[in-house]
Amino acid sequence: MMLDILVFGAHADDAEIGMGGTIAKHTAAGLKVGLCDLTAAEMSSNGTVERRKEEAQAAAELLGAVERTNLGLPDRGLFLTEAYLAAVTAEIRRCSPAIVFAPYWEDRHPDHIACSKLVEEAVFNAKLRKYMPDRPPVAVQQLYFYFINDLGRTDLMVDVTEQYSLKEQALACYRSQFEKAPGEDVVSTPLNEGYIERVRSRDMLLGQRRLIPYAEAFATKLPYRVDLFNAGTSGGQ
Repeated sequence: MMLDILVFGAHADDAEIGMGGTIAKHTAAGLKVGLCDLTAAEMSSNGTVERRKEEAQAAAELLGAVERTNLGLPDRGLFLTEAYLAAVTAEIRRCSPAIVFAPYWEDRHPDHIACSKLVEEAVFNAKLRKYMPDRPPVAVQQLYFYFINDLGRTDLMVDVTEQYSLKEQALACYRSQFEKAPGEDVVSTPLNEGYIERVRSRDMLLGQRRLIPYAEAFATKLPYRVDLFNAGTSGGQ
């Protein structure tokens, strides 16, 4: 499969929190977007692995993703090992994406940090002809980082105003994580204590910088090339 965009997350719902609107915007434009969760989130305080997979698939379909995969790496056991790096690299080579997204490299959850590092190194390894030589090398054009819990340095923003309802619907698929359903054995976590409302406020405040109702933020470690004399590429006034 050749994808335009491949989005990695440590857990199902990471991508939706950070860039659900951006995913929906690009799938609506006809781009092929794939999602890859590194773990089954088996250490989550609420819900089950089976239910989380169902919720993840429903959210992916809402956003228009062409596929959602899970590498089955250990939740709260993500580290930069050769085996895990090879697994992520193999996924990049299988999908041959032009653009890859990963969580921002600073976050309160250690798995998000580990996922960021694994994906960054896998993007590098994917282009090496002599690394895993049984698979053709893939040169990813750009790696961007999205924000989950903590907003960091923002290099780019995407206007997701028209897609925001879809983002909220995708997040609502994860009822096991974001809701306290009566009669269910649910414990209080940051996710079911107004988390979606905080995500909405974050996206509104970010958009306010450019007078946009809702926006999602991204960072890049490579300089972003623009033509300062070509209206529409540098952000305008």
